[in-house]
Amino acid sequence: MEIAIIAHDGKKADLIDFLIKNEAVLHNEKIRLIGTGTTGGKAEAAGFKTQRMLSGPLGGDAQIAGRVAEGITQMVFFFKDPLSSHPHEADINMLIRVCDVHNVPLATNEATAQLLLDAIALRL
Repeated sequence: MEIAIIAHDGKKADLIDFLIKNEAVLHNEKIRLIGTGTTGGKAEAAGFKTQRMLSGPLGGDAQIAGRVAEGITQMVFFFKDPLSSHPHEADINMLIRVCDVHNVPLATNEATAQLLLDAIALRL
């Protein structure tokens, strides 16, 4: 299962903490992580093998949306910062829409991500 990890600047530390907290599940050979540029780099620095896409504002969100549309990425963890504005909001909305169109689970906060991860952990 390919899981995409994305986080706004104000949520990157939260996402990395979440990954570390769930490393037993995420290090399973059946799970592949992909991430936008900086987020993927931070995940790698924390010990997670991660295929890195472009940075979000440079098209990384769109690359991941393409993988969702192709059926490659099967789950998305996008820790959004609801208290900040983002110049690439159109790309973010497009990714959310593509997840909805293709019925791909999308977590925008830690609570939802944990529920999704707990559900797949039972199947690994």
